[in-house]
Amino acid sequence: MLTVILVVVGLILLTVGIVWLIDKFVPKKLKPVLNLLLWGLIVFLGYITFMSVYGEIKFNKIKDDRYAVVITKLKDIRDAQLAHRTVTKNFAGSFDDLIKFIDTAQFTITQRRDSTIIDEELTRRFGGVETTKDIIITDTLGTVSVRDSLFGADTRYKTMMNLPKNVGPADAKFNMKAGKLADSNIAVFEASVEKDIILYDQEKNLIEKEKNVMSVDGVNGPTLKVGSMTEAETGGNWPKNLSKN
Repeated sequence: MLTVILVVVGLILLTVGIVWLIDKFVPKKLKPVLNLLLWGLIVFLGYITFMSVYGEIKFNKIKDDRYAVVITKLKDIRDAQLAHRTVTKNFAGSFDDLIKFIDTAQFTITQRRDSTIIDEELTRRFGGVETTKDIIITDTLGTVSVRDSLFGADTRYKTMMNLPKNVGPADAKFNMKAGKLADSNIAVFEASVEKDIILYDQEKNLIEKEKNVMSVDGVNGPTLKVGSMTEAETGGNWPKNLSKN
């Protein structure tokens, strides 16, 4: 955008210079017509400069607003996946499985407490001298619904696969996959959506520029995502300033 602005400003200055030359050297009969045409060109170039700046400002506002609501959905997906791993030791590979899990699964509520018992092996080793050791006892207190813990009475989890309303084309959905790392067998998942989809109705050149962002204040790369299929990571690739919570 800076290059475009510099070019336009240069053309405006050149046009102003031409107007001055016309005023100084062109016959009086031709001056009104030429001056009118050149001043019209100056106004047109000024408009282009303004729209170049305003267009990118408007794009950035739309982008940040859409990213914010998409991130809220990605957080719900992450929370649901983390609950799934807590209960099953793995992540869900599809939204159908994840929603079914939320509807039916239970968290086990436990309580850990310290206790002291006789260490029988050391007691025998020391010829009957009573020796103790500290242990941690885990008591099961009951269960609670995963759905109630994460979402309460809200049923938004049933549509977590869909992009938020007014973001992306109709019926646009998140991509999600899960598996395990080959070298460590650690469970991983990733949920993502392409920037092309989020910003589908914006100017193509601004979208391409956004897809190549590499900044600590921006969403790097062509997608907005949470989790990773290549490392044990459950965070998102967005900066803190875009996260509402």
